[in-house]
Amino acid sequence: MANGIIPDKLHDFNVYSNANKLIGISGEVKLPELAAMSETLSGPGIMGEIDSPTPGFFSGMEQEIPFRTLYEDMFSLMSPLDAVDITLRGAIQTIDTNNHRDDVGVRVVERGQFKKFTPGTMQQGKAMEATLTLETTYILVEYDGKEKLLLNKLTGEYRVNGVDIMSKVRSLT
Repeated sequence: MANGIIPDKLHDFNVYSNANKLIGISGEVKLPELAAMSETLSGPGIMGEIDSPTPGFFSGMEQEIPFRTLYEDMFSLMSPLDAVDITLRGAIQTIDTNNHRDDVGVRVVERGQFKKFTPGTMQQGKAMEATLTLETTYILVEYDGKEKLLLNKLTGEYRVNGVDIMSKVRSLT
């Protein structure tokens, strides 16, 4: 709880592709997991094993984008020759210790490549639940207009709260 502000819930959000609003999105978009790549450290002087993460190196990151039905604009994300650029913009509802409610902006930008398409199911009167899956190589998370996380696997950039985690590694290699 910073400055007496308590984050409550995501008030609302929208998903954009190259500045075009994707209106066929279902109600929930699960963001990709960042799982650090690691190596097991063991040997003399260590009691057992330590799973040692390598800063800046992450396993593959998948972004699944769920659509209620097949939707014309979703096919523009499927070219294996073009990069996919997705922006999720939302408002996080907050409450403070005086019971005052407010909203704070959150923005997630992802770039990557088309990986998988699931057209869904066909049943009368039901959503088709089609999905597109992207391999994410870039993610930027901003909270209240401030950069909180930036990972660009293709350029070796990795920043947390504005701190360049990889600067020393780049200077030594």
